[in-house]
Amino acid sequence: MAQIKPLFAVPFGEALLPNPEALNRELSTLILAREREPERWRNPYQSNQVAAETFESDFTFFSWPEPCVTQLRDFCWSQLGHLVAQLNGYHAAEMGEIVIQSHTWFHVTRHGGYFGNHNHPMASWSGVYCVATGESDPKYPMSGVLRILNPMMLANMFVDPGNLRIRPPYGMAAHHVHFRPGQLILFPSWLIHEVLPFYGSGERITIAFNCWFKQASDMRPEEVER
Repeated sequence: MAQIKPLFAVPFGEALLPNPEALNRELSTLILAREREPERWRNPYQSNQVAAETFESDFTFFSWPEPCVTQLRDFCWSQLGHLVAQLNGYHAAEMGEIVIQSHTWFHVTRHGGYFGNHNHPMASWSGVYCVATGESDPKYPMSGVLRILNPMMLANMFVDPGNLRIRPPYGMAAHHVHFRPGQLILFPSWLIHEVLPFYGSGERITIAFNCWFKQASDMRPEEVER
């Protein structure tokens, strides 16, 4: 009997911060305060079409000194480091010589906000952490969903009963993330993804980052992330 083996698999990481309520309250307060200063904190170099109902910050978020930011950064980097070590077979000493560099920003999305499909060149790993989901209108079950598109672009060039109902992870459907507060996802930066329109009240707040890695011995002092 033929054996089924996964081939060309795409790794995807997911973690949940324990008891995130207090941290997320601090993050929300800080982020909403910074949003009220758009001349200082808005991203001036947006490379993708951002809806008017979505505020995108500049890329310095994890360099902020506030304790809630450093706590979240430590959580995200520990999870990302574990994923990279597992996938690459690095032991602890090797990981100690690898430095994470990043761009990190926040999104505040209100009713009608969305973000079009895109990926993140010049990075190897991307991540999104959910601070707040907002209150979605139950009439829109896909409100605010992060959709990660299936990269097998040619897989549906011919569809018949032989492949119509192939189960995950072998099928052709996109992957949908219905965020909950404290949830972190990690994925390869080359994957195309989008945020579907948020329909509801309140704010949907997320932290996103792109990362690339260098050997510490190859870096100049000014490149080391503080």
